[in-house]
Amino acid sequence: MKKILPYSRQWIRPKDIRIVVKALKDDFITTGWHIDYFEKALAEYVGVKYAVVVSSASAGLHIANLALGLKKGDEGITSPNTFLATVNSLTCTGAKPRFADIEHDTHNLDAAAVAKKITKRTKVLIPVHYAGHPCEMKAMRAVAKKQKAYIIEDAAHAIGSSYLGKRIGACEYSDMCVFSFHAVKNMTAGEGGAITTNNEEWYHTLKELRSHGLTRDPERMDKHEGRWWYEQHRLGFNYRITDYQAMLLWSQLKDLDSFIARKREIVELYNHAFTDVPELVTPVEKDYAKSAYHLYAAAVDFNALGINREEFMKRLAGRGVGSQVLYIPVHTQPFYRDLLKYKPDDFPNAQKHYRTNIALPLFAKMTNGDVRRVIHAVKTVIRGR
Repeated sequence: MKKILPYSRQWIRPKDIRIVVKALKDDFITTGWHIDYFEKALAEYVGVKYAVVVSSASAGLHIANLALGLKKGDEGITSPNTFLATVNSLTCTGAKPRFADIEHDTHNLDAAAVAKKITKRTKVLIPVHYAGHPCEMKAMRAVAKKQKAYIIEDAAHAIGSSYLGKRIGACEYSDMCVFSFHAVKNMTAGEGGAITTNNEEWYHTLKELRSHGLTRDPERMDKHEGRWWYEQHRLGFNYRITDYQAMLLWSQLKDLDSFIARKREIVELYNHAFTDVPELVTPVEKDYAKSAYHLYAAAVDFNALGINREEFMKRLAGRGVGSQVLYIPVHTQPFYRDLLKYKPDDFPNAQKHYRTNIALPLFAKMTNGDVRRVIHAVKTVIRGR
């Protein structure tokens, strides 16, 4: 049986492994100097003052909301076209998540739709840079300012993306930004995440929330009895990563731009090859954006093909090509359906995207032979041969 090409996968190089092994031989493999070292490198890369690395983007979103003071009685607006973690991060604070529909082409949260949903209870907006394509952040900021709402960018897909010439993570139009370093992302430590911000007070709060709520900073303590001293001033969590994960991320960060450049080459090959396939719509890239292309999220007219998506994916797999559907709209999940009482078609663009979406293989390690294999399989299945 032919090995299936996955829709995404990590690329751990020999030099990454050497750096990890070196970190493992250090005296401290957690809470050591490597954490700060990577945080400074990440902050410099995206052009922001502060970065706080955490165990996952889910953890990052959670404590970002807590740092902003979200609580019961507050609301946050986000996209239904996202992973559960985005919405759960609001629910875990006691706040109520609300949704607004997405744009029909980028599949990102629509600022105009948010403007119709925002109220005095809205404390935060969480736009999701879906598939690596940045949201229209100037428009989102304008909407947020009217209600004095904060903005946390969910950039789990978007490390290396740019908006109006500035990297996502610079927080030019937001208060905080959260990245993911999960195994399928453009750079990875298996698991991991980071929060960026230009606000010094939030930076210190995030560091405390990441590590049980404690601080060793003499300027943030009531007293200081000696070098062993620490204090807890808030409820926190163990959302730390290890030093060797931080150094794996540092190693991958150095080559992130080349990873993305290769993915953009693959996207161009796909887009050119599918110009003669009317049943498949390729991803867009707006003038204001430079996508890091976490995903190649195409839209397929399954009705025109006369087969359903499960059969389409099964036939691709039979030709050695994996695929994925990203995402099932969160408002249709049983937990949030029962909690928030939304109906599936309350957000028609999100529903249409879900019904037609298919993510094809896209990762930096793919060869041109892999790309040709995907193109041939897709065209063969669509044309019914």
